[in-house]
Amino acid sequence: MKKIFIILAVAALGLVSSCKKSEFAASYPDPTKISTTTVEKQFAGFMVANQDYVLPNYWNYFVVLRTTIEHYTQATGWQNGGAQYVPGAASIGAIWGSYYNFLAQYRAFQSVYAAQPAADQTSKRIFMIAATIYLYDHTEKNVDLHGDIPFSKAGMLSTNNGNYGASYAAYDGAADVYTKMLDDLKAFADELRSISVGSGVQVGFGNQDIVNHGSIALWQKYCNSLRLRMLTRVSGVSTLSGRASSEIASILANSSSYPIVATNADNIQINVYNQNTLNSQGFRSGLEDWNGNLAGKTMIDHMNTNADPRLRAVFEPGTSAAGGVYTGLDPMADAGTQGTLINNGVIAFYNRSTISRNQFFPGVLMTAAEVQFYIAEYYVNAGNMASAVTAYNNGISQSVKFYYAVRELSNDNTAPVLIPTSDLEIGVYASNPAVVMTTGLAKAAALNLIGTQKWLHLNVVEPYENWAELRRLKLPALTFLPDNSNTLSLPPSRWVYPTEESTYNAANYAKVSANDKSTTKIFWDVN
Repeated sequence: MKKIFIILAVAALGLVSSCKKSEFAASYPDPTKISTTTVEKQFAGFMVANQDYVLPNYWNYFVVLRTTIEHYTQATGWQNGGAQYVPGAASIGAIWGSYYNFLAQYRAFQSVYAAQPAADQTSKRIFMIAATIYLYDHTEKNVDLHGDIPFSKAGMLSTNNGNYGASYAAYDGAADVYTKMLDDLKAFADELRSISVGSGVQVGFGNQDIVNHGSIALWQKYCNSLRLRMLTRVSGVSTLSGRASSEIASILANSSSYPIVATNADNIQINVYNQNTLNSQGFRSGLEDWNGNLAGKTMIDHMNTNADPRLRAVFEPGTSAAGGVYTGLDPMADAGTQGTLINNGVIAFYNRSTISRNQFFPGVLMTAAEVQFYIAEYYVNAGNMASAVTAYNNGISQSVKFYYAVRELSNDNTAPVLIPTSDLEIGVYASNPAVVMTTGLAKAAALNLIGTQKWLHLNVVEPYENWAELRRLKLPALTFLPDNSNTLSLPPSRWVYPTEESTYNAANYAKVSANDKSTTKIFWDVN
């Protein structure tokens, strides 16, 4: 909980508008001199505060994801062992601490913004809207991991003039946080339709915006696509299902007013331009070390059986695989059998040149494929199968093209040269028996197809969204070997709170402690 209180120095850790780290150090020399900063600089510091949990880097992948979410979704294969479904303290503490450091940066930004004259607040309103949209994307992820979290009063140490006693943050209900975010995002979506940004402010905004580089149009698409994701996630909750249905319908019926991420050109991501600044260099060790990049059997079998064009772009055959056959690691096999296959180089692994050694791999926040699969689900539930088929096929096409485009960014040639794909190959794949969606398909079967394609697309690239969606839909249905030596014999429904919460925030933690169990479901987990 201490991490919730600390307002970090606004020390941006990477590139913004072609600046070097040393230039950032000069701009933010002392955390006690926050009054000398500007809205623009504070915004920049906030935007890069969690860069290592957006750009694929070492700590997130090796420490947090390698033994947790990547196993719980079977996005990777692993050798079975004891306590394999229990998130470790290092994993929990890392993601929790990162989020609250990030939230503290946002509170500092709020303070600087609020201290500006009213006219300046109005002219620089775009900074506040963009910062809050970005905050809400990551707040959604934290809620999806833990459920109730300290939020509305968290990160207020600076606001409370250093009074620790007044800064211990109470927990907000998970559904309440979602509702707050959805309310604000809807208001932002309407505001962005007609916002006026002066030329001078626009230059500053573009220079400091590492996500959309000052594009108001992309911030609109980010906002509405984030709404679509969150509305889909709560669509099964009785108290929110009506709202989800009506707001999604409004978004889809008014594309000019509520544009979404519709093509890969719209993808919301942090791009890598210069290896000396923001980069994905830690992806290699983060994903590859200790066999963290092995392919799982269910994913590989589906891709093999249906001639998925993504297979050769996303994976490589095992180093000793006979005939270049792609083989995934069976999660139901005993550890000895698994170990032999791994050690003998039989098991396929994530393509090094496309994924882990691609130093220009972007920090992905929202892709067109993900959005299309949410749209397909909405139309299935609304009984409009023709529109569902269109969105589903668009999602497949956008997903395949995304991975081939990412490979083109790569500066690594470890893997063999990638044979290009084509619309014909994509069409053949989408018409395969286990992939094809038709207007006469039953609802359950259609949802399974959508869930499976979303899972294939998100894999290790958007792991937090992958885990949330898999828990929500329970699709595709995955089988896990029970760990009967542990009280948590299967993957958890949620992550427990870090131990620091019961120590440093004891009074507030006591109010949520009864539900602090790995088996407690997040409020949207109703299937």
